[in-house]
Amino acid sequence: MNKEILYVVDAVSNEKNVGKSLIFEAVETALAMATRKRFGMHMDVRVAVNRNTGDYDTYRRWLVVDDEDPNFESPERQILLSYAQNRGLSAQVGEYIEEKIESVEFGRIAAQTAKQVIVAKVREAEREKLVSSYRGKVGQLIMGTVKRVDRKGVFLDLGDNAEALIPREEMIPREMVHNSARMRGYLKEIRQEQRGPQIIVSRSDVNFLIELMKLEVPEINQEMIDIMGAARDPGSRAKVAVRANLPNIDPVGACVGMRGSRIQTVTTELNGERVDIVLWNDDIATYVMNAMAPAEVLSIVVDEDKKTMDIGVDKDKLSQAIGKGGQNVRLASELTGWTLNVMSVEEAEAKTEAEQQAVLELFINRLDVDEEVAIILVEEGFSTLEEVAYVPREEFLEIEAFDEEIVNELRERARTALLTEAIAKDTPIPADDLLTMKGMDTELAYKLAEKGVRTMEDLAEQSVDELLEIEGMDESRAAQLIMTAREPWFKDSESA
Repeated sequence: MNKEILYVVDAVSNEKNVGKSLIFEAVETALAMATRKRFGMHMDVRVAVNRNTGDYDTYRRWLVVDDEDPNFESPERQILLSYAQNRGLSAQVGEYIEEKIESVEFGRIAAQTAKQVIVAKVREAEREKLVSSYRGKVGQLIMGTVKRVDRKGVFLDLGDNAEALIPREEMIPREMVHNSARMRGYLKEIRQEQRGPQIIVSRSDVNFLIELMKLEVPEINQEMIDIMGAARDPGSRAKVAVRANLPNIDPVGACVGMRGSRIQTVTTELNGERVDIVLWNDDIATYVMNAMAPAEVLSIVVDEDKKTMDIGVDKDKLSQAIGKGGQNVRLASELTGWTLNVMSVEEAEAKTEAEQQAVLELFINRLDVDEEVAIILVEEGFSTLEEVAYVPREEFLEIEAFDEEIVNELRERARTALLTEAIAKDTPIPADDLLTMKGMDTELAYKLAEKGVRTMEDLAEQSVDELLEIEGMDESRAAQLIMTAREPWFKDSESA
């Protein structure tokens, strides 16, 4: 019985408060290293220590690799499958062949090596144990004391020997940090690094602002108020959109607090960052107008296809609407998810008039109609030949100035113009059944045609993965389109 090994394992396990299995593994690693130093550093060695008696055996081993494996590196550690079979050894590729060799004594050198390995493994285990307790806290606010500041960032002491890092890019710009100061942050991730897992905290992430709002406004945690979105320019300005779930609650007032007390607490934590509370609205135009505050929006032109808006403001208030360095409009765009183009009312009107004139000329020239018909089309919201050609007939007939004969003629002329244009550009043209299919839009139909999917039959033969290659397509819509295209199959089957 090798009592010396058992004694070392018991002593270190008790001292460091780690499991004995970890210490045994460290001893095995140390003995393997000592064996390689004695017999050859290139060999692969495994040591097995009996957990009950402390006795141990040493094995030299080779990894079995395929004869054609290009990763065959060294006969000291690897053996070809054919060679192993010629020696009468029954082993498969990926398995190890072992040969028992003389064991080194657990003497001074082995004990010293074991000590180094044990210390390293214990530190690694302690670090992993500490970090594991924080894995469930990712996405939450944590508090720590500034331990040190270096080129990497700010290191926080979280207590119980736990340490977190606020990288430079996750700090609030121009924020002064002092040693021993208390600092709060958003636990962003547990990052795996060479030295082991590292707790990463952020003060510039938009979620830090959201979590601070939840902390300071009880109504949010009680689900009386929802945060619908947020956008930040860390250290400078931010916008938070909120809505109330109860009719008698003012969500903006609740977030601001009495005399601004709640929002001031958030601003102080964010190093003076100004926070605008925006009232969310399901009408996107109203929502954008709220998000542009304090600028007063006088006109809005919405392009739903491109998800852009032209916003007209008073000429004297243009700089306020845009903000310093475009900050106000940039934050409003990020908050709403729309691209916002801010201009004076005069510029907006001139742009709209120019666009309408361009559409007017398009209809006059390409549809060969007089100005009166073209004006009616523009006033009814038509802006492209595709819309004239493929808008459902029922919607077209709702226009009082047009009867069925005129509608049919306009649709036919529009399709002829599109066909002529496509031929000139050598552009694949989608078939009518694809263009008029339920759930289809003209832009998508032409994208499909470019990929060789010109008819409903072509679409029915596609897979979801194939449609996902199209820009802007998601899995749900791809599946729905394919099922719609396959409906004639099911009808034919039922008829049969």
